Amino acid sequence: MSLLSKLRCITVDVTGTLIAYKGQLGDYYCMAAKAVGLPCPDYTRVHEGFKLAYKDMAKKYPCFGFSAKMPNIVWWKTCVRDSFIRAGYDYDEETFEKIFRRIYASFGSSAPYIVFPDSQPFLRWVRGKGIKVGIVSNAEYRYQDVILPALGLNEGSEWDFSVFSGLVGVEKPDPKIYEFALQKAGNIAPDEVLHIGDSMRKDYEPAKSIGMHALLLDRFKTADAEEWRKSGAVVLPDLLAAQEWLSSEESASLLKMLN
Repeated sequence: MSLLSKLRCITVDVTGTLIAYKGQLGDYYCMAAKAVGLPCPDYTRVHEGFKLAYKDMAKKYPCFGFSAKMPNIVWWKTCVRDSFIRAGYDYDEETFEKIFRRIYASFGSSAPYIVFPDSQPFLRWVRGKGIKVGIVSNAEYRYQDVILPALGLNEGSEWDFSVFSGLVGVEKPDPKIYEFALQKAGNIAPDEVLHIGDSMRKDYEPAKSIGMHALLLDRFKTADAEEWRKSGAVVLPDLLAAQEWLSSEESASLLKMLN
C-alpha cells in the first residue's frame, strides 16, 4: 500500500517548488529605470541593496506589514526605495514613484516567473485522486489573486485552498502556518497530510514538528541536499519523481520507519 492511499491532503510550497524566478532582480530594476530615461543601475549593487533592505523590512514589519496593518504597496515601496538608496541611487520623489510603479507592476504579474513543467500535471493528478491540495507560502496576497492564476495555477483546478503569510500574519518556519493549513483543509489530522517544499528549515522541519509527513525537492542540486538525506529526509529531484514515489509501496514503508 502506498503513502498516497493514506493521504487526504498534500500541501505545497511555491517558489522553488512550483515556480522559479526568471532572470535577475537587476533586469526588472534596470527596465524600470530605463523606461523613465535613466541609466541602468548596477546589477550587483542593486541585488545586494535589495537583500539588505528586504531583510530589514521583514524584521521590522513581518509578513509584509500584516500586524502593522501596512498596505502591501507601502511595504514594497519602502523596501524598493531602501534597496536603491543602499545601492547608491537616491532618486527624487517623482522619479522614484515612476520607477517603483513599474517594478511593483512587474512583480505583480507573471513576467518574472516560470512554472516548472511538472507543476500543473502533478497538482491535477493529486486532485484527480480525490486528495485536497493546499498552497503554503511566505508570500503576499498577489500570489493568490494574480500571480499563480496568471501562471495557470488556479484555485479549483490546481489547488483547493491557500495559506499565504501576507494574509494570515504567520510565516515559515513557524509551525502555526501549517496548523492554519490543516484548519483550512477541514481540520484534517496531521498524519493524513504531506507537505512538499524545498527548504529543510522552512518546509520539512516545521511540518514534521506538528505530525505531518514531508518531503523535499532538490530541483537545483543544492549543496545541502546530501545533508538533508543524511538527516533522514526524503529528497527527490522534481514533482514527477514525487508522483512516482508517492504511488510506490516504498513510500509507505519508508515513512513508517521515519515516523
